[in-house]
Amino acid sequence: DNFVVINKPRGIAVQSGTKSFKNIIDVLKDSKYFENTKPYIVHRLDKFTTGIMVVAKTEEAITHLSKQFSSRTSDRRYWALVWGDIEVNDGRIEGHIGRSLKNRKVMQVFPEGDFGKEAATNFKVLKRFGYVTLVECKLETGRTHQIRAHFKFIGHPLFNDESYGGDKILKGTTFTKYKQFVHNTFKEIPGQALHAKTLAVDHPITNERLEFDSELPQGFQNVLDRWDNYLNNRKD
Repeated sequence: DNFVVINKPRGIAVQSGTKSFKNIIDVLKDSKYFENTKPYIVHRLDKFTTGIMVVAKTEEAITHLSKQFSSRTSDRRYWALVWGDIEVNDGRIEGHIGRSLKNRKVMQVFPEGDFGKEAATNFKVLKRFGYVTLVECKLETGRTHQIRAHFKFIGHPLFNDESYGGDKILKGTTFTKYKQFVHNTFKEIPGQALHAKTLAVDHPITNERLEFDSELPQGFQNVLDRWDNYLNNRKD
């Protein structure tokens, strides 16, 4: 009655843009869940990011849920596959995020804080695959492209993230078979390897703490399986 939680697929924008012909808002408007109301977007995911989104159904719910996101009482955790073998098992990335001064389509980290807004991302390593690493990210802030920009900033762009340089072979060998392996893996997951895995919020009416979890999309899981197989069969 108050909100819905959806598992957003890859390749669909949340709202219409100049190049987006299909979007989440239109899909929800036409669904049985919004017959007598309209979707109120609480937070957004990028077009090629998958996973959990919460969408309010009433003005009371959007106000309550939005406040949880802005006051950081909600708990959002993402899984990301990034290039490189991160040296530490867990850490925190800080740095203001704002529009790039050279390319307005992407975000940039301004470590001196002279531009952008404060942003912080906590992460821990879930699994290492030698040339790439699977991490869980917990957001303290919700800036546009936050995870993508922060990991680019520390030298670990997200796997197959075209906007932030992750769609190239950044780590590994020069062998032709390895290059073919990576390019085949790119095909499994168009766009950045980023999935909104879990979300915890308080119910806007009862204040009960609710936790939601979503399975990895098949393409993302296939990528992990491919890297796992490669790691186990690699001959150094």
